[in-house]
Amino acid sequence: MNVSIINKSNNALPAYETENSAGLDIRAFIDETIVLKPTERKLIKTGLFLEIPHGFEAQVRPRSGLALKNGVTVLNSPGTIDADYRGEIGVILINHSIENFEINTGDRIAQLVFAKVEQATWKITETLSNTERGEGGFGSTGKK
Repeated sequence: MNVSIINKSNNALPAYETENSAGLDIRAFIDETIVLKPTERKLIKTGLFLEIPHGFEAQVRPRSGLALKNGVTVLNSPGTIDADYRGEIGVILINHSIENFEINTGDRIAQLVFAKVEQATWKITETLSNTERGEGGFGSTGKK
């Protein structure tokens, strides 16, 4: 799949870090260091603009290393970038740790995963098919 990209940052293009990576690492593009205090959230700009093909989305996902080592994650994870969005890609980061966390331009802050999507059409009905689970939800299948 080809994705058109404008890179207004001085960072390299997002890249897969290994041959079998699902996500491309994206980097911060900011004028000055941002300090995320504990429980604070901020929108971090990337300088990237995408033209995603029809029928696809880009999902903004956390980087596992940031989450484990620093308690920093993407707040609305996964965030969806729709195929018709043409603005700058921003990442909402939140600091779940008890320590301040510094973000500098060029830091890898999240990853993008491209996924195929389909739009649903509604079929109005009076009944739904029966299943073993039925209406059970929120842990109804037991703890195993």
